[in-house]
Amino acid sequence: MKHDSAQPAPFHQVVADAPPGAVVVWAQAGRARIRLASWKAGDKGTVLLLPGRTECIEKYGRAAGDLIARGFSVITIDWRGQGLADRAMADPMLGHVDDFSEFQEDLDALLAEASRLDLPQPYYMVAHSMGGCIALRGLMRGLPVKAAVFSAPMWGIAMAAWLRPVASVVSALAGPLGLVSRYAPSTSAETYLLQAPFQGNVLTTDREMWDYMRRQVAEVPALALGGPSIGWLKAALRECADLAAMPAPRVPVICALGTAEKVVDVPPVHLRMAGWSNGQLDLYPGAEHEIMMEGPATRKRFFDRAAALFEANR
Repeated sequence: MKHDSAQPAPFHQVVADAPPGAVVVWAQAGRARIRLASWKAGDKGTVLLLPGRTECIEKYGRAAGDLIARGFSVITIDWRGQGLADRAMADPMLGHVDDFSEFQEDLDALLAEASRLDLPQPYYMVAHSMGGCIALRGLMRGLPVKAAVFSAPMWGIAMAAWLRPVASVVSALAGPLGLVSRYAPSTSAETYLLQAPFQGNVLTTDREMWDYMRRQVAEVPALALGGPSIGWLKAALRECADLAAMPAPRVPVICALGTAEKVVDVPPVHLRMAGWSNGQLDLYPGAEHEIMMEGPATRKRFFDRAAALFEANR
């Protein structure tokens, strides 16, 4: 699908540490204006690089470089409600979406941009955390992707045992009680990277990559995001439940998961991968949530295995 020439959008190259030559544009996705960045580089195909909740294009500058070094082109996205894309609420730090189907509009806009720029095919996918939830829905509805790699996919919402029944009740009553636009329990307007110390953080064991992520939101506050709304939580719980009831798509996948994962709910990942006939669960001993933001050896293993899967499915 073709659309009119997109308008250039800002990109913070210094904090992204990204390869040169990024094409960064605004795109319309339903009612939301989102931001897309692409690198037309290698000819082995194009990787759709799908970030997690709170994240921005700049965070994946180094990841784009890792994929380009292995012969691929890359396109990535600011989902609605984060990065420099339109934010739904008056409080810009509140992450909100009414329904996860809205993210599929964003995904369609990303594919339209890949087509407009004539990025090399076939298309592949690397999807992290919330991006893994959006990607799974996309694969289930038949997106033209030859193979996919998930990083700590959000196929369930991790929360303390005592909070789970509370969250279910609160999310069910959110609409009637007017709570949709309140912060979800135990979250706030503060950005995790700026409030948590490196010691004991739940994202990465690598200090240099922690500083890389932290510097982005410290130096460009417009990229930062706080906790999710109760409305987001309700939508996410519903989407995870809907996806869990559906069979795995017939797309070859690797699912990378750190053994120290504390952000997403781990049992649904094991359950999904146990039933994925051409899927492989790849465990990373000691790694935390951000496998692409761990140390050099972990990152090399992740991108080497992704490239091997993609090259085997041309």
